Amino acid sequence: MEFDVVVVGCGPVGAVTANLLGLHGVRTLVVERATAPHGQPRAFSCDDEALRIYQQAGLAVGRDMHRPSTVEYVDAAGRPFATIALDEIDFGLGAGPLHFFDQPRLEAALRAGLARFPHVELRTGVELVELGEDDVVVRDVRTGERETVRARYVLGCDGARSATRAAAGIGLSGSSYGEPWLAVSGSVEPGAVRVPTTRFVCDWRRPAFVSPGAFDTYRAEFMLRPGETAEEMTRDDTIARLVGPYVDPERFTVTRATVYTFHRLVASRWRSGRVFLLGDAAHQMPPFLGQGLCSGLRDAANLTWKLGLVLRGHADESLLDSYEAERRPHVEEMVRTSVGLGRVFLVRDRFAAAVRDAVLRAAQTVPRVRRFVRHFEFKPLPALRRGVLAGGRRRGPVGTMFPQPAVAVPGSATPRPLDSLLGAEFTVIGPGVDRATATGWQGPPARFVRVLRSPDDDTAGVTSVVDVDGALTAWFARHGTEVAVLRPDRFVYSLRPEIEAGGGLRPVGPARQNA
Repeated sequence: MEFDVVVVGCGPVGAVTANLLGLHGVRTLVVERATAPHGQPRAFSCDDEALRIYQQAGLAVGRDMHRPSTVEYVDAAGRPFATIALDEIDFGLGAGPLHFFDQPRLEAALRAGLARFPHVELRTGVELVELGEDDVVVRDVRTGERETVRARYVLGCDGARSATRAAAGIGLSGSSYGEPWLAVSGSVEPGAVRVPTTRFVCDWRRPAFVSPGAFDTYRAEFMLRPGETAEEMTRDDTIARLVGPYVDPERFTVTRATVYTFHRLVASRWRSGRVFLLGDAAHQMPPFLGQGLCSGLRDAANLTWKLGLVLRGHADESLLDSYEAERRPHVEEMVRTSVGLGRVFLVRDRFAAAVRDAVLRAAQTVPRVRRFVRHFEFKPLPALRRGVLAGGRRRGPVGTMFPQPAVAVPGSATPRPLDSLLGAEFTVIGPGVDRATATGWQGPPARFVRVLRSPDDDTAGVTSVVDVDGALTAWFARHGTEVAVLRPDRFVYSLRPEIEAGGGLRPVGPARQNA
């Protein structure tokens, strides 16, 4: 058989990758070694960028998630010394900054989304065994039968122990943490939660993380002390003792308890010819910022639209070189921030912990420092330093993510998220967009959106939206422009209504117009 792309692995990253490829019309085969969907909650959290990527893939999964109002960093006595006020934060991307989900339910929804695309096929119980020059060999794990599949590109979304990475001969660099952790997930009965907030428990004797989750679940993680074993820590009585301060163990049903060690590892390269690595196959980071899965979803959003353009002949293959160039710097910044946050969280000396608590409490009496912590300003911004951008690098809003406010369509009284009107192509948007902008476009297929200040403005024959709360009007005024060109992943490409040749893109003639 022949496909454009083979996706290896159908966890959240692989499933979202396949959904996005489906939207771009790419003939895709997804192979997943497991014979059944993952039935246990491993990944747990995502952010507003991840929710926007799910939305771009046409997957309405946010409504099934738990959105915490705060994150507290507490001392050994349970007293907060730092708080992130999530309810006060709006990064402008159309969702709250932190959400907790139930992985089995999420994966079921992601896989169900693949059924929309007749050109996307999922095969479970099938593993990659060999990479050829222009094909792959896969094997049915139940029968042992092998099959050769022709494919132009192979995407390794198969996790930390990636068979794709091994077959491509790509190494990892970095380090592993020596301290193992116990992760406990379970369901709670009504009234069983004793600590209803999301907390990092910075107890020098045993650091921990606890939080309610989606669908009446609870997650707790505890660092093991020297000499403690996985067998000892996963016993029922040990778990009951550890979770007792946070939930009533008599009304807490454990669904998963496992000991793990986290890593700080990045692949030496993310592309080898026609093979690309995404998610944990390309990078692994400590969990303290909750960015492991989110980073993999960003990989998918970055690479899939580029593959779509190349496979449809709208861009040169050199466009694909920009994937790692754009994504690696942000991943490495996320890793550094996660490690730094871990140093605060994982202080293991009583005196050093007391100093940390006192210093952080004192520092937050300074309004600017308090705002930096309380409003999560230490999280690296979604921005590209260089790549497929006008001029090749970030300048002003170019290279940053475009906001997603609620907008109204003339004739409808119900506001909608902006992205729901943008599709999977480039977007030319702004109050200055008109019919001449659309007919004069020389670039990849695009959508043209005019931002109106009121429903009475002339729509000029293109898709029009009403700026309900003025957020878009303010953005264009702030940056002194009336037009912006957005990439399919919602990063700002240009503030001019044109695509510059270069960066792997090449003119293809006027694009389809959206009237």
